[in-house]
Amino acid sequence: MSTDTIVEVEGLYKIFGHQPKERALPLVEKGRSKAEILEETGCTVGINNASFSVKKREIFVIMGLSGSGKSTVIRCVNRLIPATAGSVKVSGVDVTGASEEALRDLRRKKMSMVFQRFGLLPHRTVIDNVAFGLEIQNVSKEERYKKAEEAIQLVGLDGYSDSMTQALSGGMQQRVGLARALANDPEILLMDEAFSALDPLIRVQLQDELLELQARQHRTILFITHDLDEALKLGDRIAIMKDGAVVQVGTPEEILRNPANDYVRDFVENVDRSKVITAGSIKRRAPVAYLSYGPHQALREMRNEGVDHLYVLDSDRKFRGVVFLDEIVKLADRTDKSEDAAADIKSVLHSDYFTTKPEAPIADLLEEAAQNVIPLAVVNDEGHFEGIVTRPAILQGIAG
Repeated sequence: MSTDTIVEVEGLYKIFGHQPKERALPLVEKGRSKAEILEETGCTVGINNASFSVKKREIFVIMGLSGSGKSTVIRCVNRLIPATAGSVKVSGVDVTGASEEALRDLRRKKMSMVFQRFGLLPHRTVIDNVAFGLEIQNVSKEERYKKAEEAIQLVGLDGYSDSMTQALSGGMQQRVGLARALANDPEILLMDEAFSALDPLIRVQLQDELLELQARQHRTILFITHDLDEALKLGDRIAIMKDGAVVQVGTPEEILRNPANDYVRDFVENVDRSKVITAGSIKRRAPVAYLSYGPHQALREMRNEGVDHLYVLDSDRKFRGVVFLDEIVKLADRTDKSEDAAADIKSVLHSDYFTTKPEAPIADLLEEAAQNVIPLAVVNDEGHFEGIVTRPAILQGIAG
């Protein structure tokens, strides 16, 4: 397990039924289909040789249709369901072979789970539901209420601590479930179809809130969903499952651009690519000038590159703006006629030119690309210029 990996699943099998290891596993290893094994042995293949790793602080999404094995995988990660074969390691601990004591310690201190159906205790208030896991760990009432209140505020339920959960909407109840998971301060959040039971608008809102929470707290999240749009929106990387097997693992962009097979290709066929393809993936190099350039040097660069504008950088290669041919020509003429004229291009620099981050989806660039006469500049968080995004590249990204 590498230093940046926190969950590692290798050669994982889960087969339900009588004597699965003896009767069904050999057939699976020979390549027999899920239907054939069910007919011959009465055993159901839930997971078929699944392997993947989850990096620290990433949202790793497992998606697939009903019966694909995605929820079974997450239950093998915390051993709510024992694996038939293979291994699951969490922070180097072999979950499949861990003692009951080691497993309890791992569940209490390392992982928390958020379920689809909330799993709240209806006779308890919000704060008592959130503090329930800490109560089981014999944390003092004062301490567990303090941690529970902090978690309640994190999920936007400030003021509802004394409310009964039955009086809350579905979206608010799911926030209680999330707060209960966060109250343990887990390094890993396991979320099994956590938003699937909610209305579409509430679901989108909770997705946004989860991303905002992740931006602040940087936890490792293993998220299960059957919804591709949700997977593409939330996932740093995605594993797509079919009939218990992992058929592709990759970033949203890798999956959209290079589907592994027809099954994945059918999944992504109708996705709105403009919300997933990023500026960084379609950027290209561009002719640049530096703040120290004089107008004649800038004109020479334009002539060599066959362009009427240049993107201007400072000595640290940080983006400072754009200069245009007609203004450079006038500046060159002035410097030829007067020794007092500006000797560099700073005087004609347009420093307020629109820029975009590499991770920005191209859907966010459409309006600016339509309004600007030259390609958009791609600038990273440190201010360094990474290239440009052209209108044709945006259209190609949308069309695939």
